[in-house]
Amino acid sequence: MRVIAGKARSIQLKAPEGMETRPTTDRIKETLFNMINNNIYDSCFLDLFAGSGGIGIEALSRGARKAYFIESNRKACSVIEANLSKTHLVEDAFIINTNALNALSRLSSDEKFDIVFMDPPYGKGLEKEILSKPTFIDILNEDALVIVESDLETSFMKDEFNGLRIVKEKIYKTNKHTFFEKTDDKGNEEL
Repeated sequence: MRVIAGKARSIQLKAPEGMETRPTTDRIKETLFNMINNNIYDSCFLDLFAGSGGIGIEALSRGARKAYFIESNRKACSVIEANLSKTHLVEDAFIINTNALNALSRLSSDEKFDIVFMDPPYGKGLEKEILSKPTFIDILNEDALVIVESDLETSFMKDEFNGLRIVKEKIYKTNKHTFFEKTDDKGNEEL
């Protein structure tokens, strides 16, 4: 696992030991960032369920102004710290050791985010729980982009989330990314 592009390009990243986290592969990460590259520069980036921090670090490397890393596992937070130090991206990074739902209320008074990436444990419905929280919508800037990594079985239905609409879905062999934009209307496209 490495940084794909930007000022920390090619630096190898550590991953937390064990099976509690599943880092996004370099190939999927490269595809994702090719898709959102025009949105990264000077953005405020939120990496929910950060694991090793690889996604948020990639965003910082490519020019994000700030990145917040939310991770409940203390050992994973230590790995994020080590990876940020190794890539020399510590100055613009903020690590919060708490679960994603608790983080929403803490973040609502701090920052508004331009891009949110979340990669929760598969099959637990956490992505839907977070997307449906009014406190989640409150932390998003007007033109925010939200990306959810999930297993192939996870589906998002029309009108499921107020304030967000599905704009794209990218399917890989074992998982997928669903892209949402903040909206004033209540309707979503069913994919």
